[in-house]
Amino acid sequence: MKLGIVGLPNVGKSTLFNAITNAGAESANYPFCTIDPNVGVVAVPDHRLDWLSEFYHPKKTTPAVIEFVDIAGLVKGASKGEGLGNKFLANIRECSAIVHVVRCFDDENIIHVEGSTDPLRDIGIIDIELIMADVEMVERRIKKAETAAKGDKKFLREAELFTRLKDWLNDGNSARSFPCDDADDQALIATAELLSLKPIIYAANLDEDGFADYENVPYYQQVAEVAAKEGAQVIPVCAKLESEIAELDDGDKKAFLEDLGIPESGLDRLIKASYTLLGLISYLTGGEDECRAWTITKGTKAPQAAGKIHTDFERGFIRAEVISFEDLQKTGSMAAAKEKGLVRSEGKEYVMKDGDIVLFRFNV
Repeated sequence: MKLGIVGLPNVGKSTLFNAITNAGAESANYPFCTIDPNVGVVAVPDHRLDWLSEFYHPKKTTPAVIEFVDIAGLVKGASKGEGLGNKFLANIRECSAIVHVVRCFDDENIIHVEGSTDPLRDIGIIDIELIMADVEMVERRIKKAETAAKGDKKFLREAELFTRLKDWLNDGNSARSFPCDDADDQALIATAELLSLKPIIYAANLDEDGFADYENVPYYQQVAEVAAKEGAQVIPVCAKLESEIAELDDGDKKAFLEDLGIPESGLDRLIKASYTLLGLISYLTGGEDECRAWTITKGTKAPQAAGKIHTDFERGFIRAEVISFEDLQKTGSMAAAKEKGLVRSEGKEYVMKDGDIVLFRFNV
């Protein structure tokens, strides 16, 4: 699962990416510094795994991970190939979701490609470029469906659906907001790989003063209003501050955040929100050899979850012995939890829950 970090040039994308991954993507005060997308794999913060690791003192602890891609800055006309547009759009197409970084501070020492700070204008520029690229894709689908309908009338519905979608896009609306309640139509639209259909999180990049009181920053409020209309999340971050925090060890990081009066960094919140945005949850396994968080899609049943560990686990699945993290934490030991009847035996139809601690029984 990849998340593409996008935004206009010089809004703080690469600084934020560096902080997320410590991957050292080049960052400079001019457009198009990031030409090839930089990819970084980052651990998903999980206090449950931390607790489990303290509980078992395993030889190894393995967190769930998520992949971020730092994509070249976009400018007006990208959908027509301006700047690095074609490359930019192709890289977004490969991502599962978008983190849109929006600059929410003034600084005359950092060039803004549009000459001034204006979050609504900046969001609009990227939205329009994605929508225009989608219009071309939709036009191709209409043409293909109309041709196919000459031999099979069932394709007329597809042509009609995409024609309605094209009109919606041409009015400046994203595919995400297209009114469509029919599950079959939704599935059909999903096959078109539209850029403006991808789920999105807005990362409002503030300076240090603004981050300390972000709810009262007008620029942030503008981004929050856009996000609310779309049903999207907005995460306040200070990319400069986050890059400093990322260089600290865990102890110093905790003390630094406490001094700032915030429970967790903007990056930790962004990573967790991204994980949720993709419809992902974690189940946990624990023991003296390894404690691990396993990534599954929400709604996954126990045998398929077991298959994440090994295909034999799914093939020979017998049952799953399950306890919630909260119950294990409360009782303090697996033996005490079993005495209280908190360890459940679940079969093939059990739908996994976030934070389940599991031992799979199987026979091959």
